[in-house]
Amino acid sequence: MAGIDSKDIRKIIVACDAGMGSSVMLASTLRKQLKSTGVTVEHTPVNSIPDDADVVLCHAGLADRARAAAPGKVLVPFQIFLGDPAVTKLINTIKNGGTVDA
Repeated sequence: MAGIDSKDIRKIIVACDAGMGSSVMLASTLRKQLKSTGVTVEHTPVNSIPDDADVVLCHAGLADRARAAAPGKVLVPFQIFLGDPAVTKLINTIKNGGTVDA
């Protein structure tokens, strides 16, 4: 998948190793920042990414597992849970328009 237009993003999944802890914190932050956009944000274990996810956010160390669990989904890997440039870019693209690259 080459990417997804921001207007087509309805659901973001924050995936982590167990689906608890850090992913819950990041999902909560994203929900607040994207509240006015209509985008749903959920957190799940990386091996349980739902089929209706449009974009999957996960730590770079879990990217291969996320790709295997959700082939064809746009994957945005990040290095740090709060303040990562990849997450900031995703938020800005959803709010301002553009394409989120796979």
